[in-house]
Amino acid sequence: MKLRASLAAAGIGVGLWGLWLLLDAVQVQALIRLPLWLAGAVLADDFFLVPLTIGTGWLVTRWSAGPDHHRTISAVRTTLLYVGLTTLIALPLLLRQGKGVNPTVLPRNYFRDWLLLEATIIVAGAVWFVVQRSRFTFKRSRASSGDIGGR
Repeated sequence: MKLRASLAAAGIGVGLWGLWLLLDAVQVQALIRLPLWLAGAVLADDFFLVPLTIGTGWLVTRWSAGPDHHRTISAVRTTLLYVGLTTLIALPLLLRQGKGVNPTVLPRNYFRDWLLLEATIIVAGAVWFVVQRSRFTFKRSRASSGDIGGR
């Protein structure tokens, strides 16, 4: 019980210290805009990202219901996951490139670099898909030719 109380007190203390640092470092106008920004992030997540993810998952699942697709579905899902994650990470850089007080902070062409990264991920996913598909086709052709169990 004492450990729980001391952990709670430490958590409250760290939270109050963070609040004090926030109030000390951020201007009042920014503190007023902060809840609006957070609400926008929640709305973008709930009304754009979640339906997009659910719809893509539904389409991939429907596709995987086809004959022999279940063996290659991991390549498609992994590729889509990496494309989505890298896009979410790159999105702030893509939206804010060259804007703000110091435009030299982001001197690179992030859009081109993002496109190259996404193309690399998609090509790697397509190669893995083809490798898995050909391995499955090779195994199936050996099994259908009567070469089962080392005969």
